[in-house]
Amino acid sequence: MTMASKTADPPATANGQDGRVVRLTIPARAEYVALCRLALTGLARLGPISEEVLADLKLALTEAASNSVRHAYPHAGGSVEIAYELYGDRLAIEVNDDGAGFDPLERSDLGDIEALSEGGLGIAIIRAIADDFSLARGPDGRGSRLRFVKALAD
Repeated sequence: MTMASKTADPPATANGQDGRVVRLTIPARAEYVALCRLALTGLARLGPISEEVLADLKLALTEAASNSVRHAYPHAGGSVEIAYELYGDRLAIEVNDDGAGFDPLERSDLGDIEALSEGGLGIAIIRAIADDFSLARGPDGRGSRLRFVKALAD
């Protein structure tokens, strides 16, 4: 397990405001998902995140990391990387794995909460909480890349 704060070339917002990026890599095992939430709680102390928004973000992050743990690696092994990007007005969270993944275009029910089984409900929850959401295959065609953004300012 590794956790590192990126110090070089922080991302910039449209208004030139720099963000803070923290990356956490965990073994793809359920007992490590709590560490993702703890890192988020610590990061929340650096920005204007209300308790209500923090609770929503913890739920969305738990769903995203749990999906990677459960579905990316049906057999033992693998890791999940979480990137937290904190800006003055928003927080972006990206969850990446290089496991089996799935094609989001093949899943027509991902936006319809009524049609979802238990396995797809987590994505619907994340979409409902987030202001921006994307789900894609990893850069090399393997795994999954789930990213969501929550605005922090009204």
